[in-house]
Amino acid sequence: MSFPKFTEISSLSNSELSEKIIETETQLFNLRFKKATRQNFKSHEIKRVKLRLAQLKTLLTIRLKNLKVESSII
Repeated sequence: MSFPKFTEISSLSNSELSEKIIETETQLFNLRFKKATRQNFKSHEIKRVKLRLAQLKTLLTIRLKNLKVESSII
């Protein structure tokens, strides 16, 4: 399984982006919970999910900064 690409998420709308962030945070929580309770899970999934979450939050930050710049110009 390859790492997720940033270009795959750049086309998401703001509401879809928020939903994906919540979904990814929940997925990361579940993986960490499985690790803490010593359940079977694929350990590489934690790294992949953390990377995806960072990409989603980065995109959100970029959009918020662009929104602030546009609103200050007007």
